[in-house]
Amino acid sequence: MIVCKFGGTSVASAEQIQKVANIVKSNPARKIVAVSAPGKRSSDDIKVTDLLIDLSNAALNNDDIERKLQKVVTRYQAIADGLALDYAICDVIAVDLRERLQGDKSNEELFIDNLKASGEDNNAKLIAAYFNSIDMPARYVSPKEGLVVNDLPERTFALPEAYSNLAPLKDTKEIIVFPGFFGYTKAGILRTFDRGGSDITGSILAAAVEAELYENFTDVDCVFSANPKVVNDPVEIKEITYREMRELSYAGFSVFHDEALMPVYKIGVPVNIKNTNNPSAPGTRIVPNRPATGRPVTGISADSGFSTLYVSKYLMNREVGFGRKLLQILEDENISYEHTPSGLDDISVIMRSNQLTVENEARILARVKNELSADDVQMRHGFSMIVIVGEGMRNNTGLAARAATAISKTGANIEMINQGSSEVSLVFGVLQEFENQILQALYGEFFAHVQA
Repeated sequence: MIVCKFGGTSVASAEQIQKVANIVKSNPARKIVAVSAPGKRSSDDIKVTDLLIDLSNAALNNDDIERKLQKVVTRYQAIADGLALDYAICDVIAVDLRERLQGDKSNEELFIDNLKASGEDNNAKLIAAYFNSIDMPARYVSPKEGLVVNDLPERTFALPEAYSNLAPLKDTKEIIVFPGFFGYTKAGILRTFDRGGSDITGSILAAAVEAELYENFTDVDCVFSANPKVVNDPVEIKEITYREMRELSYAGFSVFHDEALMPVYKIGVPVNIKNTNNPSAPGTRIVPNRPATGRPVTGISADSGFSTLYVSKYLMNREVGFGRKLLQILEDENISYEHTPSGLDDISVIMRSNQLTVENEARILARVKNELSADDVQMRHGFSMIVIVGEGMRNNTGLAARAATAISKTGANIEMINQGSSEVSLVFGVLQEFENQILQALYGEFFAHVQA
């Protein structure tokens, strides 16, 4: 059995959904299809998810919602028209949206989640209807039928019983069309995964049915060794390990959600990233292990939007529990951290800036100063993380020196260096204004003589 997931651009229009049907039909092993909400049809278009966020905000503000509601319904009507579907499916979608708009607004986050999830949910209903209309027996399956997730306030993840609940889908005779992006708590509350979370849904399904392959269809032929918007004609990656892909996805490789690897990683289901618009292209395979290529670096990625909490205290290294107390302050503010480079008398905690507000930042600085008696405490913003990734790095001498030399030639200062014990990745913290220059310099250093 193959589980395949189709992203937003792959299901954005009738023409794209026809391509999806042809892909699914071409291989009888493709029995479970996870789908996103309709994405952009062109560069200046608006994703249905964004229309739904706009609609939910209007509802929360008691604004007039009819025009915004009609924008959403019209998108589905255009798809139904192009697929020659009965308009009854659009009536189902309109009724569903109105019911959601009448839902409980006491928790704004959950209300918005419920509206956002309708994008995937209603698209799955529409696609299942289309499959049946062209003699491809299909069945829409709601995440209510087994994709159980955790409760607030933690970020959303599937509970262990979700996998056993969904396992019977492997016995299906029909094609299962399953909406991505969300699940339900044991109490029946809808919660969404992080944006791009349809990748996670597909991975959960693939793990639950122990699929032979998880195909992730998007709008590019493969994963590239660097961002093609920054680096000209980067090398294509034909095969990459789970660990390498996880590191690259974490730092800006948007082609695959970074949390989506865990379910398939645990049981060893390979992943194939493919292009809906060019399905014959081999794509990029993500596997547990791969043969050595002789090239130490597989890919280079960069992501901005990081902040650094810098703390200095004389004889910090002698104070038992200092690090725990510092991280407890962040935990109290529900903030996760990325890296913690340190010296004898100072430590930096690097975190995603989008977790910070004016209020919680002030509380953190005050608590660190007062409760830990820090000599100096500062919060600095505007950093990027540059990540060099490769399974061959651990056996390659002088790689960090080569990278640092390449960065120095850009005129940028290295604010932080971090290398994990696995030695699969090397992370440099820099000011985000230098991000693209550094990415280009590092690509030139490690890939200049590689044939694309």
